[in-house]
Order: sequence, then structure tokens, then C-alpha cells
Amino acid sequence: MERGYIMSVGTVLSAAIIGMRVEFIRVEADVSGGLPGFHMVGYLSSEVKEASERVKTAIKNSKIEFPAKKVVINLSPAHVRKRGASFDLPIAVAVLLALGQVGGRKYSDTVFIGELGLDGSIKKVHGVLPILIEAKKSGVKTCIIPKGNEAEGVLVEDIEVLTASNLWEVYAYLTGEKTLNQAVQRKNLNNSTKQSKVDFSEIQGQVFLKRAAEVAVAGGHNLLLIGPPGSGKSMAAQRIPTILPSLTKEESIEITKIYSILGMLEETHPLILNRPFRSVHHTATRTALTGGGNIPTPGEISLSHGGVLFLDELSEFSKSVLEVLREPLEEQQIRISRSHGSYLFPADFMLVAAMNPCLCGYYPDINKCTCSTGQIQNYLGKISQPFLDRMDICVEVPQVEYESLQQKREEESSKEIRKRVCQAREIQRKRYKGENYVVNARVDLKKLESCIHLGEQEEKLMKQAFTSLHFTARTYTKVLRVARTIADLDACEEIKTKHLREAISYRSIDKKYWGK
Repeated sequence: MERGYIMSVGTVLSAAIIGMRVEFIRVEADVSGGLPGFHMVGYLSSEVKEASERVKTAIKNSKIEFPAKKVVINLSPAHVRKRGASFDLPIAVAVLLALGQVGGRKYSDTVFIGELGLDGSIKKVHGVLPILIEAKKSGVKTCIIPKGNEAEGVLVEDIEVLTASNLWEVYAYLTGEKTLNQAVQRKNLNNSTKQSKVDFSEIQGQVFLKRAAEVAVAGGHNLLLIGPPGSGKSMAAQRIPTILPSLTKEESIEITKIYSILGMLEETHPLILNRPFRSVHHTATRTALTGGGNIPTPGEISLSHGGVLFLDELSEFSKSVLEVLREPLEEQQIRISRSHGSYLFPADFMLVAAMNPCLCGYYPDINKCTCSTGQIQNYLGKISQPFLDRMDICVEVPQVEYESLQQKREEESSKEIRKRVCQAREIQRKRYKGENYVVNARVDLKKLESCIHLGEQEEKLMKQAFTSLHFTARTYTKVLRVARTIADLDACEEIKTKHLREAISYRSIDKKYWGK
């Protein structure tokens, strides 16, 4: 059927990812007489400006008539920076509407997302999941997404998600000649949790180290491990995910949104059900950790949200890189400011760090250490006191004894440790019900005071430790948080002397190595 060209403005709805926020974008197309051309406005990045050639070629190669007319495209609101190739499909649809190639139906309740290939194919794009979630909240009825993003599409319920492989399918849908398929769960889609190949039972000896890891995970506390090379610091850190509690559905979706924005979801199991464990090399920059760019995107800190950020060889990191961690460790979020706006990224993670005590790794063993006093001070001096204060638990990891390796005794498994961790977490969940936090490491000071009642003997011990170990106000609070967690592991309502002694022992390392 031949269609006439009705010169008008075609408008469709799309969306842009601004940091972690979704902004809906109105894509307007005006087709008129005059010199043929394809002009685009609306605060566009270079990849969006290039959409004009992709769209024109895709329409022609899809056997859809595209007359030589003047086309003007506007993406509004104008103050929002648009980036990425996901606007290709909505631009093409807006042009077809303006040309009168498709019916006059209004598409104000339909969101279009997709990158076009020159042959008219619709390619997979990043950030589909957060767009679908926001569309559902805003009352959008239908979303048309690339077939390659189908796995993400099925994660959002109560909204119609249609998939298309090429522009011709969308054109036929808009003209009423055919329907588009709804996103469906594929048979080979595996959203089950991954079984870890490592276990705490593989670590011989190091009872104090494993206990510290258990306490840290139970309360969501930051953990610093210091000791000679080969003592098992990295080995223990890599096994921490095996004792972390399972993700709730809400946590899983929130983490999956971050990975969707960065295009890091696996096609076979897009929904993230395992808590993240991000191991960062010491050459990482501040931007790699916090996120950044002209329009900032999440960094390693946000990729660790809900899980663990592991920094091995801590003292090899640039001091400026370590200092940038201080705010997110306190606030559980990262704010990045640019001239055109401020961007907020989630950063609720558990920091685990490992380091040698000196360049050679054997201080304070004078029989093995080859470092001078100045070298040791410079090495340890890269870790500032404010950074140390934010590490709730600091543990010295000694060299493994030969007898421990030869005994081959059966060590406690991750499953057994995880059971105790989950019991302690459940106590905290009930205690902080209705609050924004669920672990002792995150509880605000006012609530913490109401949960901690020290007896006369405990008060005396705490005062003595505060004076002799030169605690700061922040360190004092950290010790109380850790003591509260240790009591929870014992299912004890009151903090006893033994709980405080253990919590204080996790801070004595400061004085030994840093003299503070």
C-alpha cells in the first residue's frame, strides 16, 4: 500500500542514563521541504550526532522509502547531555512518524531503545535494566528493546517489554502489519548462584585470621591484613565471598543495574545473585576507583556495591588514590561534580586490604628484614591515620608454621562459618528493622548508643584502651561496633568484657607498626 508523506512533527519517547539516574528524552523529528539534510540538536555527544548517517542508511536498507527532505531532529530536554547509540531506533521511528510512513497513533506511553546497524539490524545497548525499572515507576506501558537485551527485559515485571531484531520488524509493528515478540525467559538462561571453587577449609592454621574474617563479615566491617609474603592474606581475602550472606531480591536488582549501565552483564545469567568481589591492582587510578569521565560512569567502588572491594599490596597504591576512599567508606556513596551537574553513585561495600609490613615484607623480624628504619617509615607512612581509623579490624598475619601444614587436620568449612555469620546478621536485621542499615558497621551513632550498655568493668577496660592505644573518637566508635558484632556472634544481648577485649585486640596493631 502506497503511503503519502504528511509533513508533521513525529515524537517518541526514549531515555538517557545520567550517572545512575534515568532521564526520559523526547525525540522529535520535523520533515519539511528545502535542501535535503539531516540536522540534529539537543546537547549531543559525538556518537549521538553520528546517528544521522546510521539512521538514514538503516531506513534505506530496510526497504523503507526515505525521500530527499530536510529533517531536523531535536532531543529534549536540551540541558541533559545525551550520549551513546541507544537513540538510533527512537530517531528512526520519529522520522517515520513525521513522514507519515506509519500510523498516527501516539507513542507517549512507549519507550524505544536501540542502536541501528547500517543493514537495519538493532544492536544490543547498555543500561536497559535501569531504564525499564524507571519506565515501570513512571507508568510507561510498553518498552521496545533490542533482541540482544531480552535477558534483561524479563527481569522487570508488570510492564510490556517487546523485542526486535531489525528496523523492519519495528516498522511492521507500527503499521499494524505484524506484532513484536514479548521478552521471554530463555530455556538456557541460568540465574542460579555460582558455586565457589575456594573454601576456608583450605587454609591450614591461621585461626586468628579466620576469626577476624568471620567477625568482619558478620558486621560488615572493613578489614586490614598485614604480614609477611606467603602468610595467607590474599588467600583468606579471596575466600571472604564464600561466607557472605545471600543477596536479597532488592539488592540483586540494584547491583545488576550498575553492571547493566557498564555493559558487564553475562548473557547466560544477567541477574547477579552473587555478591561482587572486586580485586583492584595497585596501579589503579582515582578515576578507576570512583568512576569519572565527562559524563561520569561507575568505577570499581560502585562495582563492589553490596560486596567486597579487595586492595592487595595496599601500601603500593598511590596515597591520593587511598585518600579518595575515605568519603565513600563513611557515606556509602560517591558524589562526583561536573560543571553541568552532580552525579551520585552507590558505594556500600566492605573494604578488605592486605599489605606487607615493609618493602622486603619481614619487618619486625630483624633476622630476615633487610630494610632500613627510613625505608620502613616511608613504606608504612603511605597509610594515613585517617585511613587507618576507617579500618574497623586490623589483623597481623604471621608466617604459617611448618607443623600446621603437615598436620593436615580438618579445618572448618566456609559453610559452617557462613551459618554463624547469617545468624549474627539476622540478629542485626531484627534490631535495626525499619532502618536504612542492616549491619553494625553502618548503624548511626544515636542508634549505636541505644544498643550498647557497658557495665562498670567494661567501661574501665574501654577507658584504659582509649588512653594506652591513643584511640581517636572514630576508632573508639569502631571498637564498639566490632564488640557489638562479636556479642551478636555469641547471641549475647549485652557486650561483655571478653567481647571488648577481642575488639580492642583488632586495634593494637596500629601502635605496633605505626606507633599511633
